[in-house]
Order: sequence, then structure tokens, then C-alpha cells
Amino acid sequence: MLVGVAALNQRVSEPGGGLDTLELMMEAARKAVADAGGAGLGRRVGRVYSTGGLTRLRDPARSVAVAVGAPGAATVLALPFVSQQTLLNSAMEAVRSGECEAALVCGGETRARDDAARRAGIELDPPAEPPDTPEPDETWRHTGETLAPPELRVRMVSAVQQYAVIDSARRVARGWTLDQHRDDISELWARFSEVAAANPDAAFGSRSRAAAWLREPGADNRPLAFPYNKWHSTQWSVDQAAALLITTAGTAEDCGVPRDRQVFVAAALESTHAVSLSRRRHMHRWPAMGVLGEAAQAHLGRPLAEIPLAELYSCFPAAVRVQQAELGLPADGTPTVTGGMAFAGGPYNHFVLQSTAAMAQQVRSEGCSGLVAAVSGLLTKPGLTVYAPSPPAEPPLIADLAEPAAAATEQAPLADDDTAPRRGRIAAYTVTYDRSDPATIFAVVDLNDAAGRTIATLNDPAAATEATRTDLIGTPCTTEATTLHLH
Repeated sequence: MLVGVAALNQRVSEPGGGLDTLELMMEAARKAVADAGGAGLGRRVGRVYSTGGLTRLRDPARSVAVAVGAPGAATVLALPFVSQQTLLNSAMEAVRSGECEAALVCGGETRARDDAARRAGIELDPPAEPPDTPEPDETWRHTGETLAPPELRVRMVSAVQQYAVIDSARRVARGWTLDQHRDDISELWARFSEVAAANPDAAFGSRSRAAAWLREPGADNRPLAFPYNKWHSTQWSVDQAAALLITTAGTAEDCGVPRDRQVFVAAALESTHAVSLSRRRHMHRWPAMGVLGEAAQAHLGRPLAEIPLAELYSCFPAAVRVQQAELGLPADGTPTVTGGMAFAGGPYNHFVLQSTAAMAQQVRSEGCSGLVAAVSGLLTKPGLTVYAPSPPAEPPLIADLAEPAAAATEQAPLADDDTAPRRGRIAAYTVTYDRSDPATIFAVVDLNDAAGRTIATLNDPAAATEATRTDLIGTPCTTEATTLHLH
């Protein structure tokens, strides 16, 4: 169960002020222990897990352990592209198995503070880790492929490019026009912004944003990768930290944790099998998340759509829409309690911890179950946790479903890297910009005669501009190495 949670959102009024990343994480950890309300629970923490982020820290979990009164706790540092669900599941298994009485999972970023200081010409001191801080007891690194060779060859490596391509594949699967597609994503995001406007902890929730405003590029909403503008994108210039304290019913009772603090885990699932975007035969699908959803439903004995609260990972609209489809959640729903990563804030490597803390508070206050989904990479490794306000009838299902996820994911063959002209059709694409002007087309191309799939680019402002007005999907083309020629 979760017994203590904290999610901090720091707003620094003067450049150079505020807490640094490590200090913010330590404060979140102390608040999570205090939130549990039990006596001596901090001293029971036997494992501390920390995400690694934009601030390079040697072993932040070590300082966090000291801050909560558990200097002897084992420490884990999970580097970027390790799923946050992996940390949560490991912590849950550690307390369930008796390896430790309690575990703490934490993360933090101070990109907003760092950016403000740099703009003001202020050189900040590095976070003050003790000089004798050793290496973590465990350091976890990403395994599996995040970017396939064709994506690397054309430098289609940014998250906004990848998710814009996914969204274009979703458009053709739905049979939508460009206008219908842009309406869909902007109407969804407008609903997310309304939730953020009612969330006092949202970093950018001071006002809601209308769908018509979100849809069109403008001075405060510059285009990034068609059809996405700035406010369709996760916003990582935030100062945020979160901490989650996990223990068992026995330890909670022994420490006197009040019943109203306890949030129970019903299911915690992940898949560590990674399949990159261009390898997925159906780019608008995420079968691995569907596998997790089916397993959770079977364990719970009810559809996930019946769970009252949901927080889907929301780095871009495509991520939410694909998860809704795979999990059987209604398309007209608004699956967030925070307002999402564009409006509540999207710290680089620990948003799932922020959203879980928010969900735990909602489960407590509303007395109903909640679902939190995780995305690692570029729709690469899914995660899913269901929390309940009372003990579930069955022990929690905690599992890595990598094998069934792999079996469910149909892959497309990738073409060899050669320079010979090859014909095909555009399967998905996006347009990137030079400032606010369309500049380059990035196209995923399915080649004729079962030659496989490749990615090619066209640096032509006129063609790029037209591609934001007339859909290119299905258009015949020729590729020469990484260069695209439209027919």
C-alpha cells in the first residue's frame, strides 16, 4: 500500500533562489513520511529508489534516506528511459517479500530554476551531495531499443517528432481529415487544461485554454511538429519533486498509520519489452499496453472503464489517445486528475510519481479506485497501476508481462540502408519548422514489393507547407537513401 505521498511544485520569484534538485527531493521525502502519520515509519525504510534526471547527481537516494532517518537504506538510481513503473513494482515486491519493511520512491527536477538563473547570468552552486557520497548500491540502465536505425539515420529522435508521427498514423486509421484530426487533439487538450485550472498545484494552470486557441500556432503557441504546437507538448521547465512511501498492512499497523492514509495496490503491471516506433506494424496501436489492460481487467473482474479516476501519461495527445483505445477507456473522457503534462507540468523523468501522489490524494478523498498509466520512451515500455481505497479481495497482481506483450506486437521489417531509389507510399509523417515556417517533412515510408519500411526526409519549405494543408498519407513516393521524393 501507499501510506505517504508528496508532490511539490516550487515557484521561484527571484533568479538564483529556491531549493536545488536534491533539496527539493529531500523535502518531498520528508513530507511523504509526515503525510503517512505513523510513528517512526521513516526509520523503517530499507530501500530508497530515485530517478535520474536533468541534474546529474551521484546518489540522490542516499541523501533522501538520511533525510527521512534511514541512513542505512539500500539505494537505487534509475537512469533515464528506465520505466518509472519498474521502480514502483520493485518497491512493492521488496516490501511484499519482506526484503524491507518500507520503501521510498522519489524523483525531482529544477529545470525552471536552472533556466531562470542562466537567463539572469547567475551561476548556481551544484547540489550539495556530501563529498564522500558513494556510488548507489544499484544503478539501473535502459535496456532494449528506443530508436530504430531508420529513425537515427534521419535524426527523427525528438519526442515531439515521434508522437506527431504516431498521431498522423492515428488520423489515417480513423479516416479523418487534417481539420478533423486537429480538432480532436485540441478539444481533448482543452479539457485537460480545464482540469489543470482547478488544480492549485498545476505549474501552468492559472487559466484554461480553449480548443480553438490550442489548435492554431501563434506567438505564445509556436508550432513544433505538425500537428503539434507548444501547448500540445509536455512542459519540462518546472521545479517539481515527488515521493511515495510504500509499506505493508502489518508495518502500517505497527507504526500507527491512520486508516485514512492507506491506499491499496490492486494491480501493478509493466512490460519491459521494447519495440521502437518504425518497427511497429500498426503505428497507431500499442498492443503492449492492451496486454496490461486485459491482465488488470481479468484480475479485477471488471472493465477498466468502470474505474472512476484515471491519470494517463500525457506527454502528447497521441499518448493519451492510444492509451484510451488500448485500455478501453471512453474517447470523450478526460483521463487526468492533474491536468496533464502540458499544464500541470512534465518533469523530465518522474511525472508518474507526481501523478501517483495526486491520484493517491484523490483516492483518499473520494473513496474510490484510480488508475495511473506510465509511458517509458516513445510508447516503448508501458506501465499500469490500479489503486483502491480499501483492501482488494485478492492479493495485488504485480508482474512484468514482457513475453505476452512481445507476442502481441506485430513488427514491420526495416529496409536495408542503401542508396538505390526505391518506391513506396507514405504511411505516416510530420512536418518540422524553421522558427514558425514549415521546413522539413519526415515521412515513414512502406516500400513496394515487401522491401520493408524506411524513413526519409524532404527539406523543401513549399512542400512542407503544403503537407500541413493536404494530407500526404498514402502518397506515392521514392526514397534515395534518406531523401524523399514525392510523386
